[in-house]
Amino acid sequence: MTFSPRTAIVTGSDSGIGRATAVALAAAGMDIGITWHDDKEGAERTAEEVRSHGVRAVVAELDKSDLENAGDVIDRLAEELGGVDVFVNNAGTGDSVPLVDMELDAWRAVVATDLDGAFVCIQRAARRMVAAGNGGRIIAVTSVHEHQPRVGSSAYDAAKHGLGGLIKTLALELGRQGITANSVAPGEIATPMTGQTDEDPHQTDRPGIPLGRPGDAREIASVIAFLASPQSSYVTGASFVVDGGMLQMGPQAGSHLTSDDWRSV
Repeated sequence: MTFSPRTAIVTGSDSGIGRATAVALAAAGMDIGITWHDDKEGAERTAEEVRSHGVRAVVAELDKSDLENAGDVIDRLAEELGGVDVFVNNAGTGDSVPLVDMELDAWRAVVATDLDGAFVCIQRAARRMVAAGNGGRIIAVTSVHEHQPRVGSSAYDAAKHGLGGLIKTLALELGRQGITANSVAPGEIATPMTGQTDEDPHQTDRPGIPLGRPGDAREIASVIAFLASPQSSYVTGASFVVDGGMLQMGPQAGSHLTSDDWRSV
């Protein structure tokens, strides 16, 4: 089977990693489905940049915590695009509350968006890929916290661990159909989610990260673009950590070390 992707849906592509990914896939020649939750204008700016590459862009509002309707949004986008060859589950949310202080509603809000909503949307895309019989690529943007926890992130950690497990199961179940499933696990990336909108990460000092800085959203998008391409045909069930070496230090060290003393013996 020769996989030749022509269409992609990228959730949460109004800014940050999602926008960079949508543009990278457009540059590779794919028509793009763009979703937004809070920032419609941001989604339209993404669409303009996508169209500058000579491909189509379709924009839709998506609330992944609205489990009754989220899947229908994916179906509508796929219909407008004429299919979905690549699905990138990027949209997500988080919280920073100690476990003993977390309210159940807050827990449910994070898990509903990051895990339950991911399941609903990925399932709709996967069903279409299977029915089309042309193979496909399913890619979930997780986090370094898919692999290691962080204080105050119990709901986020649980959801991202779960999403990583879901992707591994998909790799087993969909491999015969030529559909691969992989995760990309970013570390600290300069995006609105980290309060670093439009910030040049090369100018930000992070002593606790071996590369000494946060990442750029385009550095994540380039890995996703590889996984979305025909060149990744024998890669499935994997999680690609893109974190500047943060996990070698531990996520707490990445943000909390304030000097480079650790670099010396």
